[in-house]
Amino acid sequence: MSQLEQETLDKAIEAINGDMGALWITIAAILVFFMQAGFTLVEVGFTRSKNSGNIIMKNLMDLAVGSIMFWAVGYGIMYGSDTVLGGFFRTSPSDQGYFFFSADDWYNLFFQTVFCATAATIVSGAVAGRTKFSTYLILSAVLTTIIYPISGSWYWPFDDDAWLNVAGFVDFAGSSVVHAVGGAAALVAAIMVGPRIGKYVDGKPQVIPGHNMMFGALGVLILWLGWFGFNGGSQLAWGGSDTVAAGSVIINTNIAAAAGAIAALFFTWMRYKKADLSMTLNGALAGLVGITAGCGAVNAFGSLIIGLICGVVVVLSIETLDKKFKIDDPVGAISVHGVCGFLGTVLVGVFALDGGLIYDGGFKLLWVQTYGSLAYILWAALTTFILLIILKKTIGLRVSEKEEIEGLDIHEHGMESYPEHISNQD
Repeated sequence: MSQLEQETLDKAIEAINGDMGALWITIAAILVFFMQAGFTLVEVGFTRSKNSGNIIMKNLMDLAVGSIMFWAVGYGIMYGSDTVLGGFFRTSPSDQGYFFFSADDWYNLFFQTVFCATAATIVSGAVAGRTKFSTYLILSAVLTTIIYPISGSWYWPFDDDAWLNVAGFVDFAGSSVVHAVGGAAALVAAIMVGPRIGKYVDGKPQVIPGHNMMFGALGVLILWLGWFGFNGGSQLAWGGSDTVAAGSVIINTNIAAAAGAIAALFFTWMRYKKADLSMTLNGALAGLVGITAGCGAVNAFGSLIIGLICGVVVVLSIETLDKKFKIDDPVGAISVHGVCGFLGTVLVGVFALDGGLIYDGGFKLLWVQTYGSLAYILWAALTTFILLIILKKTIGLRVSEKEEIEGLDIHEHGMESYPEHISNQD
């Protein structure tokens, strides 16, 4: 084969791999898009029926508002070519089309958009049942336009202007960039909005059961499926070694989810003398969140251990927030996404094959992982706090006592999601 023929063949293979990569990213983005249905079902199932329509509206608007604002502004802040304030965030010249995105790699915009919507949706479950719809819409818009894109620009552009990338931080698909950010915002929002009426009586937490655990279980299974796109798609390529790497990421994701569910099951079985359904479901989600940072950096054994750790920690975290700190989180979003997002990021410093503590990498990566994740958490918490202070002083954060007792579906949206005989059971 002549040199010219070889060069032609190499270019053809490169073009095919590029097209396959774009196709894989698009398919993965569709899977992540479908996760929005999973989040909706989990939140609806874990909460009261009288607020189901409100929850549907919040999750739908997270996707709708996030899609518009990330296309118009957020993507440019996160991936622009020009850095601002020493790399604190980014902008782009108009001819590059990053503001009101008009470049030709639309599949990348779609993939990043659904990630952005996921970060916003995490907050919804933590403030379910008592938050004004208008207040939530503003929080969702600011999170997808400013809060998430700015912190995302610290790492994911993978260049010398992304300070956490330069530091050697590892967060393959967003345990911190997406989940810890959403979890920190959820924590601040849950504290500032306050607990649901009747949640704490004489300082003691009261169980307010979800109305449909079938919805909750179906939602978790949809999220588990979507996570294969969330993590596998973050390989951002397909073909040759990238195919092997993406396959490894998917297996690591599945192992961690399974381990998280098993760990939560047996831990609660021993602790409560019953096999707790809701904690087991959250255990699977905890394993998924925990492995998201390291799914491309650890092996299957590391994934198993990370899943097991997160499956136990999420139970302890949910209990601690509820009983000790009196923070009302109806679905466990703060523990699943915030606590396990941080924990999963830090555990990369222990189990990463390259630089991990148990592989003779020393403490350097562990330190970078710790302060990098804390930077995301502090940023999201501070900005959410400032925004909610402003909203509290202006339009208010939560509905009236009458509206909360009778249900947000009726008062915020003028309808019921279920027939009267079902809704009144609450």
